[in-house]
Amino acid sequence: MSSLCTNTLRMVMKTMIDSPGFDRVLQKVELVSASPGKVVCEMKVEEEHTNRGGTLHGGLTATLVDVISTAALVHTERAAPGVSVDMNITYMNAAKIGDSILITAQVLKQGRSLAFATVDLTNKVTGKMIAQGRHTKHLGN
Repeated sequence: MSSLCTNTLRMVMKTMIDSPGFDRVLQKVELVSASPGKVVCEMKVEEEHTNRGGTLHGGLTATLVDVISTAALVHTERAAPGVSVDMNITYMNAAKIGDSILITAQVLKQGRSLAFATVDLTNKVTGKMIAQGRHTKHLGN
């Protein structure tokens, strides 16, 4: 993947987080790498990302699955963000304040009208799987 495409993806993500909408919760997400259909990001869990138990909030995890898989989808030949049809997240381990997590999104299949992606959230230090998401998007015509 050219650095031009990666820089374009960085700009798109920056535009999202600089907007006044909900995507601002992603301000601490850093793009690590991007290749066609695959995006890897990193985030350090801070207090603002946690639930009352002091661990990564499940709602933020779902948002990461949604947004990072969409970034991977946009980073394909077709470059279509689509509209969410279905999303499933399996939560396996907690991430605590101070943990660095890797968010790896991979487009599994992209057809004429539907795209399928998977997202793994892992602890960067231990390699433990925190959550895994599946995301189906309708691409339109």
